[in-house]
Amino acid sequence: MAKAKSAFVCTDCGSEYTKWQGQCTDCGAWNTLSEIRLSTATQRGERLVGYSGSESEVQTLSSIDLSSLPRQSTGLAEFDRVLGGGLVAGSAILIGGNPGAGKSTVLLQVMCELAKQQTALYVTGEESLQQVAMRANRLALPTDKLQMASETNIEAIIAIAQKLQPRVMVVDSIQVMHTSDLQSAPGGVSQVRECAAYLTRYAKQSNTIIFLVGHVTKDGSLAGPKVLEHMIDCSILLEGSSDSRYRTLRGQKNRFGAVNELGVFAMTEQGLKEVKNPSAIFLSRADEDAPGSVVMVLWEGTRPLLVEIQALVDDTQLNNPRRVAVGLDQNRLSMLLAVLHRHGGLAIGGSDVFVNAVGGVKVLETGVDLALLLAVVSSFRDRCLPRDLVVFGEVGLSGEIRPVPSGQERIQEAAKHGFKKAIVPKANMPKQKIPGMEVTGVSKLEDALALF
Repeated sequence: MAKAKSAFVCTDCGSEYTKWQGQCTDCGAWNTLSEIRLSTATQRGERLVGYSGSESEVQTLSSIDLSSLPRQSTGLAEFDRVLGGGLVAGSAILIGGNPGAGKSTVLLQVMCELAKQQTALYVTGEESLQQVAMRANRLALPTDKLQMASETNIEAIIAIAQKLQPRVMVVDSIQVMHTSDLQSAPGGVSQVRECAAYLTRYAKQSNTIIFLVGHVTKDGSLAGPKVLEHMIDCSILLEGSSDSRYRTLRGQKNRFGAVNELGVFAMTEQGLKEVKNPSAIFLSRADEDAPGSVVMVLWEGTRPLLVEIQALVDDTQLNNPRRVAVGLDQNRLSMLLAVLHRHGGLAIGGSDVFVNAVGGVKVLETGVDLALLLAVVSSFRDRCLPRDLVVFGEVGLSGEIRPVPSGQERIQEAAKHGFKKAIVPKANMPKQKIPGMEVTGVSKLEDALALF
C-alpha cells in the first residue's frame, strides 16, 4: 500500500508547507500550521488520465443571460438587506459570531418561517433535538413544518438531504462536522475544509441554499482555514456584546450583493427582532449637554446611520498617556491627535484620551475623523458643542478636510432627524439649499476649530 502523503497548512492564510515549522513565513503567524492528508500521485493520475466526464459548455461573454437571479425573502428585512436582497438558490452562506450572540436563534427563526412555504432541514451537531425544540417553544415559533436532524457525519447529512430534497438547509456548526475519509479530529483544518467543500458542492449541484454556522476566534475572526471563506458565496458576522440587547449583522463577503451592509436587531424574549430605525438607537443622548459629544453620519452599505461619538480628555497619572478607542481604530486615533497638535495648535500629548462610539457599533470608515477631533477638542476645552450639530469628513496628514462618499444623502438623513447645523468638507457642500439645515463647508482643520 502506498504511504499516505501529508502537508502542513496555515490556518490563518492557507499557505502550504512540506514540513512543520513554528512560524508561517507568508503571514508571520506562530503555531498555526496543521497537518492535512493528501492523495497520492497515482490517485491523482487516475482521476486525470482517461477522464470521461461531460465537458462544460463554452459561451461568449455577450451570450450569457443577464437576467437577475430570483431572490427569496427570509422574513426579516434587515437579514435580507445584508444578504443583498434575499436568498439566492444554490448559495452557501457562512454566518459567524461570538458564543451567545444569537446565530442559532436567528437561523431557527428564519427556518421556521421558510418551512411554511417549502421543505427546510435543520441539522444540529452541537445541541440535541430537545434543546432546539425548547428554544423554538420559548420563542413561540411554528414548529410543525421544519424538519430536524442531529448528525455530525457529513456523508450521513448529504444522504438525508438527498432523501428529503430540502430547498433550504442549516448545518450547525461546520466545526463539529467530520468526514469518514479523514482520520483527523473534527474542527481541524482538513476536516473543516473538506466538509465545507462537500456541502458547497452539494449546494451547487442540487440548487439548495445552505447556511453554515461558524465559530470565531478570540480576535473576532472566523475560526478554521482561510480557504473556508473563499469556498462559500456569502460570509456574514453577527456582532454584539453579552451586556447589550442589540446585535449587528454585517456582511463581509457577498457574491450576490454589496459588502459591508449592516443589519440591526434587538434581542428580546421572542428572539431577534429587526430594528427599523437604527439611528434612533444610537442617538439616545442624555437630557443635559456635556462636553466631548458630537453626532456624525456614517455610511453603512447603502444607507446612512447617525451615531454619537464621545471623547474624554483627562490628566494622566502615568508616564505614558493612554489612548483608548472603543468601536474606533486606535492607530488612527493616535494619528489624528498628532494632526491636531501640528495643525490645530493643541498639545494633548500629555493627557489620557478615551473615545467611544455609542451603541456598540464599529466605525470602519474615515468619515469619522473630523467628528472625532471636534469631540476631543470639546472635552479638552470643556465646551459643549451644539446639540443640533452633525459632523463628518476625513482629515489628512496635512490638516486638509477631504470629502467622503454620499455627502448629500448624509446631510438629508440628518435633516430628517431634526438636526439644524452641519459641518462638512467643502467638496461635500450641497448644490441646493436643504430646508431647515445650515451647512458649513470647511477645507482645513483650523477652519473647523475656529467655528467654536
